[in-house]
Amino acid sequence: MFNGTDKRYNQYSAHLKNKFGCKVYKITLDAGFSCPNRDGSISTGGCIFCDDGGSFSQAHSNKLSIEEQVKTGIETLSSRFKAEKFMSYFQAFSNTYKPVNELEKIYKASLCDDKIVGLSIGTRPDCVDEDKLRLISSFKDDYYTWIEYGLQSIHDKTLKKINRGHDYDCFLKAYEKTKEYGINVCVHVIFGLWETHDEIMQTAEELARLKVDGVKIHMLCALENTRLADMYYNGEIDFMSEDEYVSTVCDFLEILPPQMTIHRLAGNGFSKTLIAPKWLGAKFDCLNKIDREFLRRGSYQGKKDK
Repeated sequence: MFNGTDKRYNQYSAHLKNKFGCKVYKITLDAGFSCPNRDGSISTGGCIFCDDGGSFSQAHSNKLSIEEQVKTGIETLSSRFKAEKFMSYFQAFSNTYKPVNELEKIYKASLCDDKIVGLSIGTRPDCVDEDKLRLISSFKDDYYTWIEYGLQSIHDKTLKKINRGHDYDCFLKAYEKTKEYGINVCVHVIFGLWETHDEIMQTAEELARLKVDGVKIHMLCALENTRLADMYYNGEIDFMSEDEYVSTVCDFLEILPPQMTIHRLAGNGFSKTLIAPKWLGAKFDCLNKIDREFLRRGSYQGKKDK
C-alpha cells in the first residue's frame, strides 16, 4: 500500500496529497513552444504519433497569456476537483526550446499565484543545456520542480522507427546532467512500439537502474492528422489490446523501485481525435483493471526490484 491508499503502486497524485496535505492538481500550460523535430532543425515531420497539439490536453486556448491560463486552471480545477494547490505544467511541445532569457520570463509568469507549489516542464533530452538546467534548478528551493523527458524507449531501433530524432545516449547524458542540478526527473515511455515484451521490460530495468524519480506510461495510439493514423488506415500497424496493456503495465511496475512515483498509467480519452485503440478512451476502466490485476497476482510496484 502506498501513501495511505489502497493502490499497489506509488501514484503521483497520492504522493502530492501526502507531501502537501491537500489535493494538488497540475495546470496544463501552452506557452507557444515548438519542437526541433517539427520545425526541420533535426528532421522532418516530427514523431509519428504527435499531432498538431504537441501532446497538449488543450484544457484552454494558448491564445491566453500564461497568467490567464494559470488563473483559468485554478478556477476550473478548484471547482471541478476541489483542488487546493497547483503545479504549473508546461505540456505542449518542447518547453525548453527557446533562449534561456525567454524561458525565465515564461516560467516565472506561471508562478503568479500563491496557490502554485510546483513547476513541471515537459521537453526533449536534446533541448536542454547547462544554462537552461541552471535556470530550472533555481526554482527548486521554493517550488516542487520537475523536468519530464520524453524518452519512449531505451532501444535506438525503436526511436528511429518513430522518428524520434535522438538516441538513448542523448537521453542518458541529459538525465545525468539534470540530476547533477538536483532536479526531479519524470521519464515518459510508450507501450506498443512494435517491441517484444522482453524489450519493454529492458526499459523498465534501465529506469530502475537509473533510479529516476518518476515514470509516465503511455499507450501508443493513433490520433487524427498524424503519420501513425495514416499507417493505421493503410493496415501497416495494429495496437495492444487492453488486456495485454494491463498485464504489461503490471509487469513493468513490478520491476520499478517502490519509491519511484507513477505519474500516469492510462490515457485521458482524446475523444475528439482518437482513432485507435478505442478502449483507450475509458481511462478509469483501464485503471480499475490494473488494480484488479495486481490484486489477482498478489503483487505490487517493486516486487521484482533488484
